[in-house]
Amino acid sequence: MEYELKRSKRKTIAVEITRDGLVLVRAPMKLPQKEIERFLLEKSLWIAKHQEVQRQRRLARPEPTLEELDVLAQLGWQLIPQRVEHYAKLMGLSPAAVTITAARTRFGSCSYQNRLCFSCRLMSYPPEAIDYVVVHELAHIRHKNHGPEFYALIESILPDYRERRALLKG
Repeated sequence: MEYELKRSKRKTIAVEITRDGLVLVRAPMKLPQKEIERFLLEKSLWIAKHQEVQRQRRLARPEPTLEELDVLAQLGWQLIPQRVEHYAKLMGLSPAAVTITAARTRFGSCSYQNRLCFSCRLMSYPPEAIDYVVVHELAHIRHKNHGPEFYALIESILPDYRERRALLKG
């Protein structure tokens, strides 16, 4: 099995399947190669399953062209700040700033300075999913983690947040 190995000062071994279906192994600096190979053999069914999941995702949502990304960014700038303002009022929160990027791996983020950032790629999802990401990132202004209080805040605004979140998995 082909894989990319990244060693670091971590204590455990982990495997990730990238969007392109590549196997990425993260391992401690001194872990013997034989241990890595044994780990991969144990996880071979999981790896194959998740490579197929990523293949299906690529087929369902191909990588947008630069022109398509520009259109998505324009749509993002038209819609997302309005949705942030709407939900921020409902939640009694004030983000420091809102930006739109072309991030590939995250739909949104919230910095410690309460700056919200959203990927324009989010614009290719249904409005219910977009609102979930907006509320999720706003909730991070109050709770900088994914604990029970964080999800209770989201649920108080979007009681169906689980269904909305599931729309992002496709």
